[in-house]
Amino acid sequence: MDENKEIKDKNEQHKHEEKTYLTWVNKIGYGSGDIAGNVVYALLSAFVMIFLTDTVGMNAGVVGTLIAVSKLFDGVSDIFFGSLIDKTNTKMGKARPWMLYGYFGCAICLVAIFCIPANLSATAQYAWFFIAYTLLNAGFYTANNIAYSALTALITKNNHERVQMGSIRFMFAFGTSMLIQTITVGLVAYFGGGAAAWRTVAIIYAIVGVISNTLSVMSVKELTPEELAEGEEVKPEPGEEEKYTLIDAFKLLIKNKYYLMICASYILMQIYSATLNMGIYYMTYVLKNANLLGVFSWFINIPMIIGLLFTPALVLKFGGMYKLNLMGYTIGTLGRLGVVIAGYLGSVPLMLVCTAIAALGMSPLQGDMNALIATCSEYTYLTHGKRVDGTMYSCTSLGTKLGGGIGTALAGWLLAFSGYVGGAAVQSASTMNMLHIMYLWMPMIFNLLITLILTRLNVEKANEELREKLG
Repeated sequence: MDENKEIKDKNEQHKHEEKTYLTWVNKIGYGSGDIAGNVVYALLSAFVMIFLTDTVGMNAGVVGTLIAVSKLFDGVSDIFFGSLIDKTNTKMGKARPWMLYGYFGCAICLVAIFCIPANLSATAQYAWFFIAYTLLNAGFYTANNIAYSALTALITKNNHERVQMGSIRFMFAFGTSMLIQTITVGLVAYFGGGAAAWRTVAIIYAIVGVISNTLSVMSVKELTPEELAEGEEVKPEPGEEEKYTLIDAFKLLIKNKYYLMICASYILMQIYSATLNMGIYYMTYVLKNANLLGVFSWFINIPMIIGLLFTPALVLKFGGMYKLNLMGYTIGTLGRLGVVIAGYLGSVPLMLVCTAIAALGMSPLQGDMNALIATCSEYTYLTHGKRVDGTMYSCTSLGTKLGGGIGTALAGWLLAFSGYVGGAAVQSASTMNMLHIMYLWMPMIFNLLITLILTRLNVEKANEELREKLG
């Protein structure tokens, strides 16, 4: 307890000494960029599978396999783009050009996924989807998302501001996801249903994404290399040069055990989200009301946004992120266990309450994740004297795409394995049992795994000890 109090006091003292870099306009402008990211992510994770199976007529298992194969390109592309961002030097900075121009490709590919021509052969339709999906995820979304996340470390050195940015960012993210999950089914129906309606909705979302992404890029300015290095004199390891290759960057990542823990946690968080987003099947066939997806989305995202509002203050109160994140995810895991019990009891109101409790508990890690990664990047700098912020933030894009892809692919495989028939009014008993496993049990298990990882993720303490050794 004395040690924790000492660290808390040092963190509090350090906070008061830290220079501030951002206005509220900068913070809110930055955070609004996640409207763009979640226009893509929420639409794909919640609706692409049911669009492909029930509107286009594709096989869920084949789609799942294509998504899984697509993910093979993602791991390499994440580190590749992260390294490119680290090596970029323009008047706009390192990350902002990638964030700005990468999103135009995202918008085009998003629309392409929902524009699969009906007159193509089945094989050609699968190929169309695979190419558009892979270009989106392994290319344009990677460039945009890594750059967006890396800005946390490039526009301020103040850790409290980084936590605030993360909280504001994810408020926009969860608000956008909630809105898309609430209105999409109704919008598709409003535009007449079928493939043409899905195409219209995708075009609208893509335009919204382009506008919000551009405004976010223009609302902030990156610090110069001199400003970033100010007050942090750490010498590189003997024999290391300032320039480094992609392989060197990868080696720096795997030497950082906290990066590996954050990466694993982020991937599991995104698999968790993807399995919840597959709830459209659970709502449609178990609860018999597809519109309940929007209701559950409110009970996930409103508590999450409320939690994010208080995350910066809670980080200060707890003297850092470690204890807060661990306690939060313990509550989140217990909340999801409550959803399992309520689901088998057949009580939708109790499911909603437990869903809200779980979301509230999970919110601190969402809010301080970017600050946690920045702290993790500082660990690499303190141990190796290298700044690899862009490469370090590859874990956010990798986690989003790999986790979301695995979750969606897994859903496709499990649906196919259970004998799911797209568009059928009644599904088999094996499919109904599988839907319970997918929506009730799997999210709880993923939360438990994240909680176990968080017991070891105390990078703040490690950095404090390193600073003391460096004098």
